[in-house]
Amino acid sequence: MESSSSKQVDTSVSDEERFEDASCKAFNEKAVDEVIEQVTGVRIGNSPNQNTSSSSEQTEKFVDCRSDSGSDEETLGKDERKSKGSDHDDDLIDDESQRDWETGLSEEDKLANKAKADELKAQGNELFKQGDFDKSANVYTEALRICPMEYSAERSILFANRAAAKTKLNFKPSAIDDCTKAIEHNPKYLKALLRRATLYEEADKLDESLEDFKKILELDPANVEAKAAEVRLAPKIQERNERLKEEMMGKLKDLGNMILRPFGLSTQNFEMQQDPSTGSYSINFKSGK
Repeated sequence: MESSSSKQVDTSVSDEERFEDASCKAFNEKAVDEVIEQVTGVRIGNSPNQNTSSSSEQTEKFVDCRSDSGSDEETLGKDERKSKGSDHDDDLIDDESQRDWETGLSEEDKLANKAKADELKAQGNELFKQGDFDKSANVYTEALRICPMEYSAERSILFANRAAAKTKLNFKPSAIDDCTKAIEHNPKYLKALLRRATLYEEADKLDESLEDFKKILELDPANVEAKAAEVRLAPKIQERNERLKEEMMGKLKDLGNMILRPFGLSTQNFEMQQDPSTGSYSINFKSGK
């Protein structure tokens, strides 16, 4: 027996009818969108802020606020590297952390780590000779993570060797970074300087490349490759600078014409003269124009 205070249920529309109405509405909206797309060619989609995924899909995609998987772009980059036969997304060498870790090691431990690092370097060199550049780079990374920080010369060689492997794998920006680390540990390391100079030139960083080649000549004045590079790069840099200057002057001319047009003038009403002693320019109005 029902209580007189119980709420009355609206039975004028059944649940099935409500479901059908909603389905029809969704169908009609979709049909309208399709017609608009056919007539205008404009696709009517969901708002970027509209969440169309189901709760189960959201649950599957949610990992954690500190997810190690990274962004979609980062994940794509890793997948691309792996598809090329390499996985160097975790080859970071944190010198400060390693130095802190080594404070708890005894001299005996450090010597043991140095010996192990030497073994790994030998393995990496053998893999490099065999053409397995991916594995050799990974082995050099292992060696760097245990080679004591006080052995700067050994660490410099490991960084330079890993840079050589990465160069073979066409990971040139990372190879440049490794060359830089090698040079930090040993500023007179000719092989690392030469490799970085070459990589800079290939990356069209001509000024940086020339600077490295000049350092090489300071350390080894008879270095044939550095001499040839100095002759080759100087005119290339000058040609690039002239091209950039012309592009800049063209843009300035366009800007000047836009500003002068309302006054019935243009840059043709002015002449630009360069001071040969300073290289600076002066702009003078052409009278009678």
